[in-house]
Amino acid sequence: MRKTRIGALAIIGIAALALTACNSGTPTAAPSDGEGTDEGTAWFEVAEDVTLEGSPTFDRISDAGKVVVGVKEDQPGLGYLDVVTKERTGFDIDIARWIAASLGVDEDNIEFVRVDSSAREQSIVNGDIDYYVGTYSITDKRKEQIDFAGPYFVTGQGLLVAADSDIKSVDDLSADTTVCSATGSTPIQNIRTNYPEVKTVEFNGYSDCVEALSSGTVDAVTTDEAILIGYAAQDPDNLKVVGEPFSEERYGVGLAKGDAALQEHINTLFTDGGEIWQAIFDKNLGSSGIDVKQPAVD
Repeated sequence: MRKTRIGALAIIGIAALALTACNSGTPTAAPSDGEGTDEGTAWFEVAEDVTLEGSPTFDRISDAGKVVVGVKEDQPGLGYLDVVTKERTGFDIDIARWIAASLGVDEDNIEFVRVDSSAREQSIVNGDIDYYVGTYSITDKRKEQIDFAGPYFVTGQGLLVAADSDIKSVDDLSADTTVCSATGSTPIQNIRTNYPEVKTVEFNGYSDCVEALSSGTVDAVTTDEAILIGYAAQDPDNLKVVGEPFSEERYGVGLAKGDAALQEHINTLFTDGGEIWQAIFDKNLGSSGIDVKQPAVD
């Protein structure tokens, strides 16, 4: 069931990966035995003698001796933090690690910072983070404040409901239903624009919405279907994803406005390779059994 549903997405795809460092020795990245390590260090060789002329973000990273990456922490399979072990896992987390390696930064010098959806643009504009990797949809409105590299993943908006819910698709939403999503997210704006009669609730994280759904406070959670399937897989007896995707979401890496050098570097990373991304995808999301095609980077 889940394989069919994901296959109906507007095309889940990732641009191929290749490690490229401008004017430097180009590092190679190779998957480990397919399982990776808890820290992710076995996945990538760190580039040496990296230079990236014209990138203020790279200059800041070099001066600090570390990279600060904004991420999500409540999205199983994509960006997740185990509060007990403090281990970070997920497709986006490994993409962030891979980009860092291409910039000459090893795992020990990556600082992951939780940034909620409503604060992403401001965190990039303020320079609080060097880049953001966390199911970040590319939109024209966001491009007014920041730039994107990518896309590296394309998915579609869906609905998560209780297992015994009568809601079968977005067409069953009405004035009697309440839908939850993350504050400032694209999916909640889509509901308000296209289904204005539906009541909406916003929380900082999707996990808060899922808790509200489990307690019966809301009737559905909406966001990208790839995220929702992760939650349903955690609690299949009580949660299910319904209907077909009703939007297209193109994930990109959020960057400071005008940093064309870093944007080009990451886009080259996504364009020139393939095997590394496939290994990352298989490690984190491969169990879904979906076929993957590459979108072209912008």
